[in-house]
Amino acid sequence: MNSKGNNVGWPLMTPMRQEFDVTTVPDLESELSMQIRARLAKSKIVDGGSVAVGVGSRGVSPIRRVVSTIVSELKLAGLKPFIVPAMGSHGGSTAAGQQDVLEQYGISEETVGCEVRATMETDILGRTPQGVTIHGDANAYSADHVVIVARVKPHTDFKADIESGLCKMLSIGLGKRNGAETIHAAGLAETIPEAATIAIGTGKILFGVALVENALDLPAVVRVSADHEFQSTDRELLVFAKRILPRLPADSLDFLVVDEMGKNISGAGMDTNIVGTWRLHASSVRQPDYRYLAALRLTHESNGNASGIGMADFTTRALVDAIDFEASNINAITSLVTTSVRVPITFETDEICLETGVSVANRLSPSGPRIGRIKNTMELETFWVTEPVAVELEQAGRAKRDGEPQPFEFNAEGHLTDLSS
Repeated sequence: MNSKGNNVGWPLMTPMRQEFDVTTVPDLESELSMQIRARLAKSKIVDGGSVAVGVGSRGVSPIRRVVSTIVSELKLAGLKPFIVPAMGSHGGSTAAGQQDVLEQYGISEETVGCEVRATMETDILGRTPQGVTIHGDANAYSADHVVIVARVKPHTDFKADIESGLCKMLSIGLGKRNGAETIHAAGLAETIPEAATIAIGTGKILFGVALVENALDLPAVVRVSADHEFQSTDRELLVFAKRILPRLPADSLDFLVVDEMGKNISGAGMDTNIVGTWRLHASSVRQPDYRYLAALRLTHESNGNASGIGMADFTTRALVDAIDFEASNINAITSLVTTSVRVPITFETDEICLETGVSVANRLSPSGPRIGRIKNTMELETFWVTEPVAVELEQAGRAKRDGEPQPFEFNAEGHLTDLSS
C-alpha cells in the first residue's frame, strides 16, 4: 500500500551486475613519478622557480595521491610548487569557497606539502581569432611555471574531438568565472582548443597530467604531456575514455531512480551520457529514453550546488533543502544553461516520490513497469531493475542477476532505509 492508502502496486527490484573494462595503472605514484621526471628532463625550467599546480573540483578519484606525487617531484627538481583551484565558477565562485572544495578533497598545505593560493582574479592572456577574451588565474600566471591536472572524459554539454581534459581545465578551470563565462558564451567546442592554444602561448605551461578512469573510478591511464601535446593527448585519450565509459545497459525505462546527484559525480550533476543529453538540451536525440527520472539526494561534496536538478521530473524535500541556490544559480548562469537549476516536482519523502514514479510507470506499462534504480551516474557496475528489464538484459547478455528481487524499503519517516535522510 502507498502512503495514502492506495494500491500503488509496488514492484520488486532485481539487483543486477554488469562487467566493465577495468584496466588499471598498477602503481599510480611510481608511473606518475617516472613520467614527470622524464618530462622535466626535457623541459626548460627556471632554477628554483615557482610552479602553480591547477587542481579541479571533480573527476579524479585519487586526486590527493596525484597532487602529492606532483608536488614531491617538483620539489625534488628544485622547484617551488603551490596549489591553485582550477574549477571555473565552482565553489560559489569565491576564493574561499574554492579553497574549501579542495580541502574536502583532501588538498591542503598539511596534506600535500605546499601552500594553496586561491583567487577569483584573472589576467587576460589574449584573444582568440574570433575576439573571445581568454582569462587565466592571476596567481597561476604570476608563477614561473604552470602545471594542470585533468581527467579526460566525454563532456555533458557538447560532442567534439576535444571535450573534458587538459585543454578544458587550462581554459575554463584556470579561467575562473570570468573565463568560464566568456568561453561558454562563445561556444565550448570551438573555443576550448583556441583558448588552450593562447594559454600555452604564454610559455608558462610546464606540463599537464591527464588521467582516464575506468568504471570503478580507478586510473586506467595516466599521461604526462608537454604543452604542445595537450590537444593530441586530449583527442587520443577521449577515444579511449568513450570506449570504456560505463553506461546503464537498458536503452529505455519508464522510470529511473537516481539515489544521489552532485558536482563531484558530474559537472552536470547527473552525467547526460547516462541519463540522456536531451534532458539538458531538448533538441538532442532522446537516447537513452528514460521517460521519468527522480533524484533523491544531493551529495555533501557538492556544497549545495544542485546544477542539474532541472533534468529530474521528481525530487525530495531532503534534496531541495540541501540546495545553495546562490551557488547553483551562479553555475547555471555561467554555463548559460538556466534550465539546469529548475526545481522539479518536490515530495516530502522518498516514499511519496517513488510511489508517484511507480504509479506513472504502471500506467505506461500495465503488463509490467520498466523501472531502474542506480546509486549515481558514476557508479554503474551494480543497479536494480524490475523483472521485465532484468529478463531483457539477461537474455541480451548485457547484465547478470546479482541476488534475489527485493521491494523498496522505507523507514517510519518514509525514507528509503539504505539512504540518509
